[in-house]
Amino acid sequence: MSALLEVEGVSVTFDGFRAINDLSFSIGEAELRAIIGPNGAGKTTFMDIVTGKTRPDTGRVVFGRPEIDLLRMRESDIARAGIGRKFQRPTVFEAQTVSDNLMMALKKDRSPFAVLGHKATGDDSDRIVEIAREIGLGDQLPRLSGELSHGQKQWLEIGMLLAQDPRLLLVDEPAAGMTLGEREHTTDLLVRTAKSRAVIVVEHDMEFVRRLACPVTVLHEGSVLAEGSLDHVTADQRVIEVYLGR
Repeated sequence: MSALLEVEGVSVTFDGFRAINDLSFSIGEAELRAIIGPNGAGKTTFMDIVTGKTRPDTGRVVFGRPEIDLLRMRESDIARAGIGRKFQRPTVFEAQTVSDNLMMALKKDRSPFAVLGHKATGDDSDRIVEIAREIGLGDQLPRLSGELSHGQKQWLEIGMLLAQDPRLLLVDEPAAGMTLGEREHTTDLLVRTAKSRAVIVVEHDMEFVRRLACPVTVLHEGSVLAEGSLDHVTADQRVIEVYLGR
């Protein structure tokens, strides 16, 4: 299977600190992957590089078929090319309804004139209802987003990314601060989402990673330390020493 995202030999240094060190990583279409590792392992910097926020010193990062070179693109162009990122804290428009948040996120011409003159079509409305059901907010569309629970805001933000129809989704610590029921729903949502697109989940919570039942990449000091099933990587003596044993 050909890779959707390919990161090869990437390194980046900040003020003498090597945050990413000769990192190579790939993920295929419709694949779910968890990335774990201690604080400072390079997880956030990795996502920053893929989304164009940070430029590496060396290496290559290519996406899609035909390949496009992400290192030559701006953040906004990378997002338009089909890479969506969800940060740890949900960033929804709290004064707007769930429906309005999803409508604003729909993949459309986003030039200022197009946005000002945009009128929702029947297809837009159908798509919003479909996404709301998919994320578990089908009965919350008229509700103000600020009234949602923490978990529901996280699902809405995932829905806003899905509205942009990305081919790759980067999700940072989705389980943080959630109730048990919310965590279970989030697991199901991410597993279902990965049936039609690539999903990378950065997470500290081992129980949540276990429920995802997907391949795991362990980062340490900016490099891949181990890869495989969760049972495989957690049995690796190096992973125990640098991460699990702490």
